[in-house]
Amino acid sequence: MPPQIFRRSINWFANLTIIGPVVVIGVLLTVLLNINRIDYVSHVGMPKDQPAPFSHKHHVTGMGIDCRFCHTTVEETAFAGIPPTETCMTCHSEIWTEAAILEPVRASFRDDTSLQWTRIHDLPDFVYFKHDIHINKGVGCETCHGRIDRMPLTWKAQTLNMEWCLECHRAPQNFLRPREEVFNMAWTHPPDQEAAGLKLAQEYGVQTSQLTDCSVCHL
Repeated sequence: MPPQIFRRSINWFANLTIIGPVVVIGVLLTVLLNINRIDYVSHVGMPKDQPAPFSHKHHVTGMGIDCRFCHTTVEETAFAGIPPTETCMTCHSEIWTEAAILEPVRASFRDDTSLQWTRIHDLPDFVYFKHDIHINKGVGCETCHGRIDRMPLTWKAQTLNMEWCLECHRAPQNFLRPREEVFNMAWTHPPDQEAAGLKLAQEYGVQTSQLTDCSVCHL
């Protein structure tokens, strides 16, 4: 018999060349599938720089301004609407008229140029979302935007990943509220939310069996 070239102990290396790539590929796939769940990547809880540091906490909670005063199209169109500078100047032509922090707003009004706000809730182009449908079906602003009335600066409260959207689409009765409470940030679910939600779903015509069809969000 010819002499043995490799010692038996070297078998571990052969096993490593087989198992190693499988483990590495598995780890990479796990990272890729879960990377969007990391808050750092999804930007959950992370304010972004804006031309003027608008505070929802001050305007909504402090001043009592309704969401629809600025987001005028939220009940009628897919887009909630970003207020023109004229809306801001309705108040700020009378108050805080010399505040340095509001100079970008005054400059926008003087020069008749739009403020370039940094979008916080920015869905991919292949996702179709309509604000008016959700509002008219009894989905509250707070469900997606969180307690924005408590935010001194605006940030994402939810990942807006597909799995997060499907949590509601698979069981909308757990998230619906009366239409008159849609803009109430402090509204809380009743103890019998599922039963109440099923009743609202029937009343508002929410088709619970079809909300997970791909065509609902991806036209």
